Amino acid sequence: MSVAFPPHVFIQEVVTRDGLQIEPRFLPTEDKVALIDALSQTGVAKIEVTSFVSPKAVPNLADAREVACAITRRPGVTYVALVPNLRGAEAALEAGMDELNLVVSVSETHNLANMRMAPAQSLVGFRAIVAAASGTCVTLNGSIATAFGCPFEGAQSPQKVLDLAETLLACGLHSVTLADTTGMANPRQVAELVSAFRARFPGVPLTLHFHNTRGMGLANAFAALEAGADRFDAALGGIGGCPFAPGATGNISTEDLVHMLDEMGVETGVDLSALLALARSLPALLGHDIPGQVAKAGRSGDLHPAPAHLRAAQ
Repeated sequence: MSVAFPPHVFIQEVVTRDGLQIEPRFLPTEDKVALIDALSQTGVAKIEVTSFVSPKAVPNLADAREVACAITRRPGVTYVALVPNLRGAEAALEAGMDELNLVVSVSETHNLANMRMAPAQSLVGFRAIVAAASGTCVTLNGSIATAFGCPFEGAQSPQKVLDLAETLLACGLHSVTLADTTGMANPRQVAELVSAFRARFPGVPLTLHFHNTRGMGLANAFAALEAGADRFDAALGGIGGCPFAPGATGNISTEDLVHMLDEMGVETGVDLSALLALARSLPALLGHDIPGQVAKAGRSGDLHPAPAHLRAAQ
């Protein structure tokens, strides 16, 4: 049966926030700025620049303000900051961010581990952030962490996820992300939850945020795509993960996702060659290999000469 995919898929890069936050060493500010400026030229729709969080909690993002103020803004690209509270939101607004990403877990245990407060307390803080952003052009996105499962509590009710999304929108947020924080989702589950979200909130921009912890990241992205999703977070090289979740590993790889969509004939507007060049530069920056596959294997259409012994026999 033929599936009608969205006519255009928006790729949202999170490498300098979600990607770098659990790296074993601090990436210098100038390297972060250079990476963001290069990503701005690739055609991605959004870049999650950093998080205005306590340096004690996430030391790798201690230079949030410096990075946000030093990058070169490219028209057509939305520059995003994750903010954990009103103080972080005020700092992000002062730094000129286009969008604030507010995170709450559907799982109470994970929210306590990640945010040091219950989900209900997070929502109180969100209302203060909405008030602070009132009258500005800044958009507000609500990310629902552990939407597909929690490493402490297990499966989460789809109804609970959708009800939380409704609460976020009622608070004044403009869009929603469903996040598979530790890679517990499966394609059938993804398709069902995305379809249910679309039916309940047909006009609300929806992003899917997948991790490849158990090797199902791209399969889950495909299932979401079939269900009508057209916005995906991804991290260059497939790096990253939540510092406050056991067993967390990297995001789906941006270049692997774009390659899959390109091979399927789905439009993204992203320059895959430029992405691959950046991904191949990451090991030298980070001091270790990256999980992404296409940067190593090349694109499916990259052909190779026949083996020498065959050429000699001709």
